Amino acid sequence: MTTLLVRHATLLAAMDDARREIPDGGVFIRDHVIEAVGPTAELPATADVVIDARDQVVLPGLVNTHHHFYQTLTRVLPAAQDAELFDWLRALYPVWARLTPEMAFVSTQTAAAELLLSGCTTSSDHLYLFPNGTTLDDTLEAAMQVGIRFHAARGAMSVGESRGGLPPDRVVEDEDAILADTERLIHRWHDPARFAMRRIVVAPCSPFSVSRQLMEDAAVLARRHRVHLHTHLAENQKDIDYTRAHFGCTPAEYAEQLGWVGPDVWHAHCVQLDAACIDLFARTGTGVAHCPAATCGSPRASRPSVACATPACPWAWRWTARPATTAATCWPRRGWRCCCSAWATGLPHSRRARCWRSPPAAARRCWAATTSACWRRAWRPTSSPCRWTTWAWPAPATTRWPRCSSAACRA
Repeated sequence: MTTLLVRHATLLAAMDDARREIPDGGVFIRDHVIEAVGPTAELPATADVVIDARDQVVLPGLVNTHHHFYQTLTRVLPAAQDAELFDWLRALYPVWARLTPEMAFVSTQTAAAELLLSGCTTSSDHLYLFPNGTTLDDTLEAAMQVGIRFHAARGAMSVGESRGGLPPDRVVEDEDAILADTERLIHRWHDPARFAMRRIVVAPCSPFSVSRQLMEDAAVLARRHRVHLHTHLAENQKDIDYTRAHFGCTPAEYAEQLGWVGPDVWHAHCVQLDAACIDLFARTGTGVAHCPAATCGSPRASRPSVACATPACPWAWRWTARPATTAATCWPRRGWRCCCSAWATGLPHSRRARCWRSPPAAARRCWAATTSACWRRAWRPTSSPCRWTTWAWPAPATTRWPRCSSAACRA
């Protein structure tokens, strides 16, 4: 058995039900499982690996509930900047059609490393096109090498332009092949154990890129194997108009008709949900991964999604901004991005997501300080599945805060 002790943190924010903030706090881990959290004096005195966290703050590892890792390779493409969703996709589909297995592997390692450096230790990734021999296995192998806890969402697009969909025909797949490959991935990679490092999610891309039949069959497949479901929903007005025109209902009503509601489902974006839709998600325990920075990067209003936090609707922030626009980080960089912190509300397999109507004092102080100082990374997250990370406290610009001594931070 291996043990790890993080001790003497200036402050440990436990983020538990009691909202404990523990001075001189520490964490004791055995075989990659957190065994004890509390004052350093109450923890074991030694371990195989000991990290001294003086002048640092310890937080739980953050959870990122929606991402597209492959898009790290197509950042700041001029034609896609400041574009509405459908125009943005049309500009990028031809570029993504050139994706290769090596590109999928490298982009996964890049995105996972960026997330780990920002304190994110668990992430979902939604890959929904597989040209040139690319498979989800490429991303799973890359994530396993980096050491991040990984929920690989096997996305798909099956309705191309010739059938009234948005994507070009060359990036769509046969629906029987999609279902067969998804089942193959579940058998090979999915780990249902409590401390699993890899899980598979069934994730057809969106109402405007797959058929009703595929959505229904995907739900049956996921529930037969007891895995979770994920898709994009209600991203903007054009998305809603498409659903009304093709299916005669709102996106949330469409999800209900398909059986895509319940505690084993979470939807991405949900920018424009009406009150009835929010109530539906609350009643059924359907999750929402809201992406405010991505929303702010294009003409999409974000306020209605925040209303999901009012009823008992499991919801979470996802990471900052679009992966095809800027670097991945679960922490705000400055100014308005403070609203985009991916507080660990949890992916659906874990405890019910908590709504931070009144964030812990430590969180409030973090948010208040984001406009005045860059983050100093104090402990490099490693491949260990330990779900904790430590940070130096951001300070007002007039304060000289102790700088991290790590070589990466000095660089």
